[in-house]
Amino acid sequence: MKLNTGNIGKPFIKWAGGKTQLLTQIDRIIPSEFRTLKFTYIEPFVGGGAMLFHILNNYPNLEEIVINDINTDLANTYKTIKNEATKLIQILLVLQSEYYTLLKNEAAKKEFYYQKREHFNKRTSNQIEQAALFIFLNKTCFNGLYRVNRKNEFNVPIGSYKKPRICDRENLLKVSELLQKVTILNADFEETLVYAKQNSLFYFDPPYKPLSETSSFNSYAKAGFNDKEQIRLANFCEKIDALGHTWILSNSDVKGKNPEDNFFDDLFRKFEINRVLAKRSINSNAKKRGQLKELLITNSQKKNATII
Repeated sequence: MKLNTGNIGKPFIKWAGGKTQLLTQIDRIIPSEFRTLKFTYIEPFVGGGAMLFHILNNYPNLEEIVINDINTDLANTYKTIKNEATKLIQILLVLQSEYYTLLKNEAAKKEFYYQKREHFNKRTSNQIEQAALFIFLNKTCFNGLYRVNRKNEFNVPIGSYKKPRICDRENLLKVSELLQKVTILNADFEETLVYAKQNSLFYFDPPYKPLSETSSFNSYAKAGFNDKEQIRLANFCEKIDALGHTWILSNSDVKGKNPEDNFFDDLFRKFEINRVLAKRSINSNAKKRGQLKELLITNSQKKNATII
């Protein structure tokens, strides 16, 4: 399948575990009938939206699109871009202008960042301003990482970007246009099932199971996503399989770290497990960033050649 790379909407934030680099591999797994039949696309962990925008830009027969994320700040930002893009852009342009005037004054720049982070964490602003602060912090924080503590406070330090593009007006307007046809939820992933119809494709990109105690980047919401949640998700996949829906799920390959760790191999033993190469882009130590294997698991009956 030739991907659409023209004037298209694309992810408006950086997000840990973004799927841009795996879109070709995921496309190979999607059954060919979704190229021609009208279908419903459901993404219960939308995150940065790489897969969402890929589907919107490349699959013309979408009948309904449903996205969800338990992260309220993220879901609010999607809704704001959909409904109030112009007002959001106005606020972002002001933030960008103010930030740029401080680029040569490191102390003042840091003070500005931490003031905005504190303002964001108070959550007293209206929906549009909160979304603007969310995007501002994402563009200026360390490595575009989103992490909260148990109090649901965003606690990522300032990043080292020289002149980050805080307001991408053209893309935000295109994203807003695309989101007009999208239902946006802020709920538990299981609540997406009520939107499934006869021809439905689910794509699950949950917080990944950490490969080590120091590599956990799944604190996107204050509740976290532990092994119990991974098991609940696997049970949900079995449920929607029994209902006749198609699903694809991505996650870390824990066997790459420990060949004896069969957590996902046992959990999804009934289904097709593909191991694919991905690039690790978030690590405090740049030397430890590089390629590693991830899992693409599906209940599709289409058997694929080895994907690398």
